[in-house]
Amino acid sequence: MATQAKRDYYEILSVTRTATEQEIKSSYRKLAMQYHPDRNPGDAVAEEKFKECTEAYSVLMDAEKRARYDQYGHAAVNGGGAGFDPSNFSGFNDIFGDIFSDFFGVNTGGGGGRRSRVQQGGDARADLTLTFEEAAFGKKTQVKVRRYEPCEHCKGSGSAAGKAPSTCPTCGGRGQVRYQQAMFSIARTCPSCQGAGRVISDPCGKCKGETRVMKEHVIDVGVPAGVEDGTRIRYQEQGDSGPNGGPSGDLFVVLHVKPHAFFEREGKDLHCSVPVSFSQAALGAEIIIPTLDGGQHKLKVPEGTQSGTTFRVKGKGVPALQSTGKGDMYVQIRVQTPSKLNKRQRELMVELGETFSIDNQPEPRSLFEKVKDIFG
Repeated sequence: MATQAKRDYYEILSVTRTATEQEIKSSYRKLAMQYHPDRNPGDAVAEEKFKECTEAYSVLMDAEKRARYDQYGHAAVNGGGAGFDPSNFSGFNDIFGDIFSDFFGVNTGGGGGRRSRVQQGGDARADLTLTFEEAAFGKKTQVKVRRYEPCEHCKGSGSAAGKAPSTCPTCGGRGQVRYQQAMFSIARTCPSCQGAGRVISDPCGKCKGETRVMKEHVIDVGVPAGVEDGTRIRYQEQGDSGPNGGPSGDLFVVLHVKPHAFFEREGKDLHCSVPVSFSQAALGAEIIIPTLDGGQHKLKVPEGTQSGTTFRVKGKGVPALQSTGKGDMYVQIRVQTPSKLNKRQRELMVELGETFSIDNQPEPRSLFEKVKDIFG
């Protein structure tokens, strides 16, 4: 009886002879998912197809074997067509471990090593409220943080004083139990110890066997100059300690900035509005503007300044965050019209008004204003 010819490996995986490793791996994933014996119990045809695509994958993912196969065919890689057994394939676990971990959430292969349940702790958060000036110029302060820390009573073991965790009898301390399914040896997390490899029969009275307790600590915080509302400052490994001695998470200090009495901030620039009298705007004046750093700036208001005119004061803004230099301060002039006049003031105002000749007709809008409206 004639021996059935072996199918071409590229044909089995439905890829071209120029396929990349990623294309081969992707195609194999789909086929392995479709024909895996655990998903087709008792189906001999599916099991045979699974062996076939696994054999093709094992050759085409090995650069040296693939080159020999491309040149000489099956005879160059499996001794003229001898049957392929995945369980006897050298390097089987390395090649397929990631695929079946993705498919079934398990670890394949026979490493047999101890699996640790050490986990990284969660991140902690603290909120810090700052004045407008503190955010602009920086501040050193402290915040209270509640976080998990190793239990001092049991030194993080989770067991009562004088006691020690015992080796898990189910997994023998490996943290995994191994099952034989079809042609695979599959390891799963031990259901008794949840992968820790140990069990606590006499838990610590302080942490109740959790190995950690919640504590409040005071942390030094350095707020850099130029921070804004909502800024998060990260402190590595200052968060919750990990269970079973795992590394700590991070601490995030979230900043909340109070509004200022008259300054508004835009990036590193400051904006404010200053009232001036009609006479100051008409005749010109020198006014004193308070600055954010507590100083004063003399601003010259030119003669005939109109309400809404904005003046730029260089270098009186907010320091740039983690950089050099400062922003600017923009002062908008608002001409204040008196709401009440005494008799003498009214007489003078009438007399002054008679000297002006103003045509109270609507003014045509400038081209610039029309374009500005169109583009928002």
